[in-house]
Parts: sequence; structure tokens; C-alpha cells
Amino acid sequence: MWQITWMLGLLPDWFWTIVLIAGVLALLAAWVLKFVPFIGTYRLPIQVGGILALLVGVYFQGVIANEAKWQAEMSKLEEAVKTGEQQARDLNVKLSNEIEEKKKVQQQKGKEIIKYIDKWQTREILKEVQGPEKVRVEEVIKYIENCPVPKEFIDTHNDAATKGAKK
Repeated sequence: MWQITWMLGLLPDWFWTIVLIAGVLALLAAWVLKFVPFIGTYRLPIQVGGILALLVGVYFQGVIANEAKWQAEMSKLEEAVKTGEQQARDLNVKLSNEIEEKKKVQQQKGKEIIKYIDKWQTREILKEVQGPEKVRVEEVIKYIENCPVPKEFIDTHNDAATKGAKK
């Protein structure tokens, strides 16, 4: 059934307006001009044809209005999709910028950790520390040197920290 409606929908919209007007005019002619001999003779077929034309015209005017409503709704939704896609692109750019910034911060922190580890290994930290804290730092260095944890384990740990920060 929808195929018939689809095929009739291929006709231009003005055609259905003319059918509607013709139906109304046929009904008026059959009602008002019933005294004219030609119209009086064919009054019943003119009325039936007018009613059918009026019904078909009204039906297809409704179809046209419904299609226009759906086309308007579809254009609104397409616009909303375009807006959403643009917002998604903007957010993706913002997110990638934030990720890059976090990577830079992590790399910077890794470099600082490496410098700090190198300070402890080379005893440079003793040059920076003054006062009673220097004694505590020297004790920490002494404990590190006399640590029961094997030096290979500490070196492996430090290598992992320095290599992990370089990535």
C-alpha cells in the first residue's frame, strides 16, 4: 500500500491542491446548479466524483503537511548532529593538549627524580645541606652505603627509575 502512496507522492504538490479545489467546486456545482439541464442529469456522478476528489485532496494535503513537518524535524536533528560533531572535535583537541601537557609534566618530574638520585649517588647533596641537617644526611648516606639490601638491587631500581623517566 505504501508503494501507491510513494508513487502518488511523486506528483507535484500543486496537483493535489488542484484536486482539492476541483472536488469542492464539483460539490458546489452539483448542489447550486442542479437546475441546469446537463448538471441536473449528471448530478449524482458529479457529487460522487466531487466527494472522492475532496477526500483524496484532503488526504494528500495531510501527507504533504506531514512530510514537511518531518523534513523540518530532520533538518533540526542534522544541525544538532553537526553541532555535536564540532563540539566533539573541539573537546578532542582540548583533551589531546591536556594529555601532551601531562606527558611534559611527567617527563619533567622524571628528570628531577634522576637529578635527585644522581645527587645522592655523587654526594652533591652534602654541599647543599648546612647545619644540623647535614649530620642527618651523612647518616642517611652511611645507612645507604651499609644497607643490607644488595647494591645490585638498588642499582637496578635506580636504573629503572632513570630509564622509565627517559621514555
